[in-house]
Amino acid sequence: MPDKKLLIVGAGGFIGGFIAQKALELGYDTWVAVRETTSRRYLSDSRLKFVVLDYDDVEQMRATLTSALPEGEKWNYIIYNLGATKCSNFLDFKRINFIYLRRFVELLKETSLVPEKFLYMSSLSAVGPYDEKNYTPADSNTPADPNTAYGLSKVQSESYLETMSGIPYLIFRPTGVYGPHEKDYLMMIQSIDRHFDFGVGFRKQLLTFIYVEDLVDAMFLALESPSAVRKKYIISEDRAYTQKEFRKIVAEELGKSFVIPVKLPLWALYAASFVAEKYGKIMVKPTTLNRDKYKIMKQRNWTADISDARRDFNFTPRFDLRTGIRETVKEYLRTKNEK
Repeated sequence: MPDKKLLIVGAGGFIGGFIAQKALELGYDTWVAVRETTSRRYLSDSRLKFVVLDYDDVEQMRATLTSALPEGEKWNYIIYNLGATKCSNFLDFKRINFIYLRRFVELLKETSLVPEKFLYMSSLSAVGPYDEKNYTPADSNTPADPNTAYGLSKVQSESYLETMSGIPYLIFRPTGVYGPHEKDYLMMIQSIDRHFDFGVGFRKQLLTFIYVEDLVDAMFLALESPSAVRKKYIISEDRAYTQKEFRKIVAEELGKSFVIPVKLPLWALYAASFVAEKYGKIMVKPTTLNRDKYKIMKQRNWTADISDARRDFNFTPRFDLRTGIRETVKEYLRTKNEK
């Protein structure tokens, strides 16, 4: 087992809980950085060590980080999983996804806490739309041209790391991450459970997915690989699916004999997104549907080439979509039956 210290920043969410559990299974001395208000629902293991950070208070962060470990020690690896995927004010994407990262990395340098590797969780949305004619897969060299505030904030963070000297970064651009406890795909499963599947647009769309455990496996493979440093990788299952294929798999795992597919024209989706976004701003609460999300749902090509990850750290997904959906549906039905 590795005798190494790991700090997971942004550990309280869906993915963070899986990272923490896997780190403990692998024998890492595992630290989790959370806000004071962060739910610890998925961080209940007594072996976890907590670091409470206020990302708006640089002095508090400096004092907490420098006192967390004995003098002269530092974390071998840091996984930076902090980020926002939904904001009622789009300016918050830059603050949370970029400024907080910059602040954190600058503190690492100032306090001599730069780890052996710093893994930053970006997103395939950082690339923006690509080849919607021939559906060529995106790879690590595909130029980034994001068309969303979310994607732009991720590219800003990526560019910052790439231009910083002395930071042994890794950048992951996962495609759609799903699994137990994830909320956006849960809404799609719930809809299919009610016999309806809502799709958007009438042109061909190819979707890619990554089951959360495969994503987490890739993280630890990359951290331990000498070949994976100062590079970025797309993380995905190595095939794409249509909405029809996704619907069929979910329906079969739910035991549903019929599901009604409902295709919404893009103009209707845009109108709904606009209204939902305005409502979110009035209520000062992020909504799942907004104009940023509209652009993501509008995108037709999400195919991905993971050959770099396969070459550098032998990444091969264990879960195809059916196997991953089976596990996700199992958890969904368990919690549904408990209510």
